[in-house]
Amino acid sequence: MKNNNFTDYSLYFSNMMCLKKIVYIIVLILFADHLFAQSRKVQNQPYADAKLYHFGFHVGLHAQDLLLTNTGVTTENGETWFAEIPAYSPGFSVGVIGDLFVNPYMNLRLSPTIHFGDKVVYFREIAGDEEKRFSVRSNYVSLPLDLKISSMRLNNYRPYVLGGVYGALDLGRKKGNPLLMKQMDYGFEFGIGCTVYMPFFRLAPEIKFKFGLTDVLEKDRTDLTNEADKVFTNALSKATTRMIVFTFNFE
Repeated sequence: MKNNNFTDYSLYFSNMMCLKKIVYIIVLILFADHLFAQSRKVQNQPYADAKLYHFGFHVGLHAQDLLLTNTGVTTENGETWFAEIPAYSPGFSVGVIGDLFVNPYMNLRLSPTIHFGDKVVYFREIAGDEEKRFSVRSNYVSLPLDLKISSMRLNNYRPYVLGGVYGALDLGRKKGNPLLMKQMDYGFEFGIGCTVYMPFFRLAPEIKFKFGLTDVLEKDRTDLTNEADKVFTNALSKATTRMIVFTFNFE
């Protein structure tokens, strides 16, 4: 006569093994489906980069700087002044973007931009430890021409680097200040960014570094009525611009 308890245990063990197999199969199916879904992730705007040209705009923040060369000249009063910019002052940037397709990995980019900001220059007299502080306001209209080189697209992300040259016109300078910068400037720039493909537009956080190549210090100060203010211009032999710009590009 068969043992009913043994039969019940065998049936229970067999059912548990079948249940485990079903669970394993379900897990494998879900895992395989997850991997397959990752490899075939839907791309937003798959043909956006194939356009011959497109337009956009950008907004962001920047920090202006001056690379100052001191003369170390001693005045008739026995004073020797040295200048520096110890900290950056944040400014606001806004502009438009025009992009021309060259090949799948290269684009030419023209991005006229207005930079609203200023620079705070500190002068210190070495012997007496006296200090003077001047704010040099500069609102630049910049016209950069860059070559943008992009990597392969990774789903909805595409890193890139860019570099080029720019010309700038200072609309914020004010005559009569102890320090005055020339109106025209030019230089080179480079930067990095990453294009994020959204459903209806492309968003690209970008950081650029701009380096002026010309001496922007105005040395012929016929506009100064106070001769004592010329001391600060005479304390410098050269000034070149630098700028860090962080923007969000919408294209």
